[in-house]
Formats: sequence, structure tokens, C-alpha cells
Amino acid sequence: MNIIYLYLGMAITIGLGIYLYFYSLRTKKKPRTDALYTEALNAMVKGDSNRAVGILKQVVKQDSNYVRAYLQLGNILRDENPDQAIKIHQSLTVRPNLSRELQVDIHCALADDYRVISDNTKAKEEARLVLGIEKRNLWALKFLIKISEENKNWEEAISWTKQLQKVTGKKTSNDEARFDVFRGLDCLNIGHIDQAKSLFQKAIKTSPDFPLSYRYLGDVFEQTRDLVKALENWENFAMKDINGGTKIYAKIESALFDLGRYGEVEKFYRRILELNPSNFEATIRLANVLEEKGESGSALTLIENSIKPTNLDIRSDLMKLKLSLITSTPAELAHQIDSMLEKLSRFDEG
Repeated sequence: MNIIYLYLGMAITIGLGIYLYFYSLRTKKKPRTDALYTEALNAMVKGDSNRAVGILKQVVKQDSNYVRAYLQLGNILRDENPDQAIKIHQSLTVRPNLSRELQVDIHCALADDYRVISDNTKAKEEARLVLGIEKRNLWALKFLIKISEENKNWEEAISWTKQLQKVTGKKTSNDEARFDVFRGLDCLNIGHIDQAKSLFQKAIKTSPDFPLSYRYLGDVFEQTRDLVKALENWENFAMKDINGGTKIYAKIESALFDLGRYGEVEKFYRRILELNPSNFEATIRLANVLEEKGESGSALTLIENSIKPTNLDIRSDLMKLKLSLITSTPAELAHQIDSMLEKLSRFDEG
């Protein structure tokens, strides 16, 4: 009887030892793969994609159930091998017992994969699947808005924008105005000028501070030969969008000239520079206006004041050289050229 108990005790001891051995292996394995995964993420942050791929392959080799590692592996491969990324991410969709968070991340990844290969139809399907899992997902809503804009599907873009506004609780009139402008452009392109005009005016009413409405309403008035109203709207656009407004400076100058109001060009550029003293295009154009008026000294002073030693852009220097051709000596002009060459060399080094 004692022998039986002895053997039973030995069997229990051996069994317990085996269990503890394999349990320790399993518990050691997880921290190992977790550590490798963290290492791969760090490599991604540093931009070392090759190293990240190598480490992630080690992770999935050790643990084929490490879904996050597969997910990141596909994300890294997306740009260079989008088809492979799609295969990896699609294989994850059939995995059982995935958390809602993982399901969302997988479908987001697939949406990005399809975008890379310009398959917007499937990209939209994946984004919609995300919303099916998590209907308030901001990423998916913004993604669908962007695709709708690129496809020039303004009605759909407006619909997704309104849904986004409901989720965030932030209603921006600029969004609605923007899509009215885009719809107006579609009308303008097919010759429906009155409809386009109505949409641009609606956009201004919806959001008076949205710049694009004024630009294209100005274009409508230009087509209908109402140059006064065209000019008024172009100037509004230029004042509300200081950077984008540079695109229509030539239109404004031409309109003022045709209306016999060329003397107002200087006033316009001075108003722009009051709002944004560093506006290079306005500075150059104002200098040209002053030179044409015979005020070369004022033009030169304006340009010299705009030149910053730390700015490697030599356009102001070139304008100064142009204005100095008559008044400066050859030695002074040569010095200006040397300064520009030095800037260019610093630019190349940077």
C-alpha cells in the first residue's frame, strides 16, 4: 500500500513538473513576442522599415496568432507591395474571435490598401464596413468624405460631412459652403452659368468668410461681362485667402486696367501687405507698379526691406538687381550677384 502511495506521489510530482515546465515556456514566449513587437514599432518610428519587417516576421513565426504583428506587417508593405498588403490584411478578416477594435483596424488598413491601388470602390466598401462595426468612427467618415471629393460626388460628400458633424457635434458652415462651390463648378463646366452663380451666392450666404465662393462668383461675373462685380468678388477672395489670393493678382490688375482704375492697383497691394507684410508676390508686384510710376527709389526701398539675411529665397535679391541696373555701378551689381550665389550655395548645403 505504501508503495502505491509512493508511486502515486512520484507520478503527481512528475506531472506537476511537466505542467510547470510547459507553462513557463508559454509565459516566457508571450513577453518575448511582445518585446519583439515593441522593437518593430520603434523601428517603424525611426523609419527603418526593413528592420521592422524582419522583426515582425520573427514575431509571426513564433506566434501565428499575433494579429497585430500581421496587421503592421501589411501596413509597412503597402507602399511598395500593395497587393501583398491586401492579401495579408484580407487573411486577418476570417480570424475567429477578433475584438471590435481589431476588426476596425483591419478594415481601415484594407481601405488604405485599396486607395494605394486607386480602387476607390473597394476602399469605400471597407470604410463602410468600419462604420458597420463602429458607426461613430471619425476616421471612416473623413475617409469617405475625401473619396467623395476626389470623385466630385458633392452630394455624397455633403451627406458624409453632415454625418460627421452629428458625431462630433461641430457644425462648420465652411464645409457646406465648400461643397456648394464644388457643385457650382460642375455647373460652370457644362455652361450652366445661372445655376453656378446661384450656388456660389448660396455658399457666401452660408459662410461669408469662406474664400473660394468669392473667387468663382467673380469668374461668373467675368463671363457675363460685369467686370465691376467680378473685381469686387476677386478682391474679397484675395483679402480672405492671403496665400491663395496670389493666383488672381493678374486678373485683378487686368480688371482695374480695363475699368480705367489702374491707379487703384497700388492701393490694393498695400492693403494686402498690411494684412501680410511677408507676402512676396504682393511686394514684387507693388515694386513693379512703383517703378512704372517713376518711383524707382521707393520700389528699391520696398524690396530691400523685404530681404531677410536668413531667407535663402533669392527672388527679392533678383528684383533688387533689376531695380539697381541703372543706378548702381558694375562693382555694386557684382557684389549683389555674389550675395545671391552665396545664398544658393547655402541652400544647396541645407
